[in-house]
Amino acid sequence: MDAMMMDAMGKDMMSMPGMQAMSMDMSVMQQCMDACSACEQACTVCSMQMMSCAPACMNCADMCNTMMRAMMRMQGMTPAAMMAMLDACVAMCQVCMDECMEHADKSEVCRMCAQSCQACMDACAAMREMIVTAV
Repeated sequence: MDAMMMDAMGKDMMSMPGMQAMSMDMSVMQQCMDACSACEQACTVCSMQMMSCAPACMNCADMCNTMMRAMMRMQGMTPAAMMAMLDACVAMCQVCMDECMEHADKSEVCRMCAQSCQACMDACAAMREMIVTAV
């Protein structure tokens, strides 16, 4: 997302109830959205190539997409709601990563999907930590 859009989102977020006290590092949010996007794409590819992990990958792709949309929308989002969404995204990525790791030695796609899930979990954890610190 370009810098002007992230700056505008940051200003809009500060005017929302429950968010005024938060000092958001928009680069952390951008990294989280990028990681969710990459994970969604990797999970989508994996779900089409490895049927045994397809349900976990499809669910993870949906969760990552939802997380990205929630971060871009932000209206009506409170710190507690954002943290719950981040926790759900981390949980879904963990399930998908665990499933894909079972096939990672035989499938490059599963290995890359698992790595994307780990990166997404790390980015969501950083975003969550920023919210906890800011509140």
